[in-house]
Amino acid sequence: MLSVVIPTRNDERALVRTLASLVPAAADGVVRDVIVADGGSTDATLEVADLAGCRIADAVPGDASQRGARLDAAARSAKGPWILFVEPGVALEEGWHREASATIEALERRGEAERRALVFSFGLDSFEANARMSERLAGLWRLLTGLPRPEQGLLIHRALYERAGGFRSLPAMAETDLARRIGARRLTRLRARALAQVDGRSAWPRNALRGGLLMLRVPTRVVARLG
Repeated sequence: MLSVVIPTRNDERALVRTLASLVPAAADGVVRDVIVADGGSTDATLEVADLAGCRIADAVPGDASQRGARLDAAARSAKGPWILFVEPGVALEEGWHREASATIEALERRGEAERRALVFSFGLDSFEANARMSERLAGLWRLLTGLPRPEQGLLIHRALYERAGGFRSLPAMAETDLARRIGARRLTRLRARALAQVDGRSAWPRNALRGGLLMLRVPTRVVARLG
């Protein structure tokens, strides 16, 4: 049913964590294949992907840092009708595939599979109080922009992906750019959480600036240049 696409660049440990959360879904036949869209890793990322049975997306001509181009190439090689994009290091909450499958079946039954996309609820894999604060700030980002964070993933039917224009060749914010073109009203949030890791670095000031610019309808290509 699903093809999973994971963009990587020197993410060997993060990739192990994400792949582990996909195992139950693969065992139940929900995940059909996993594609790693690598941007020139020099660590053991590709070895981890190979041992786990992932496919490595063909190299994209030009700058490997063009994350959007890598994601698009991987998406177009996916075998499943639904494509799940997930960040390395994000662990999908136990049982996520059952809710995702039920929601997909409901959308297909109503004839809405090619008109709506799904994202996970955002969470941080930590019991610390500052993690709860970061989760609240993520909610503020959603209120400011109407858009999900990249860590929330994106589950989308191939037909809608292609109709929206797919990922553009951007060095950053490729996921936000695509979500913006899909439109907040066509994004359904699942109850299952995508649990991001806490790395101790706060990107909130930069994200707040980006959110403000997006709210003012500044083109995503321009906002992405902020780094």
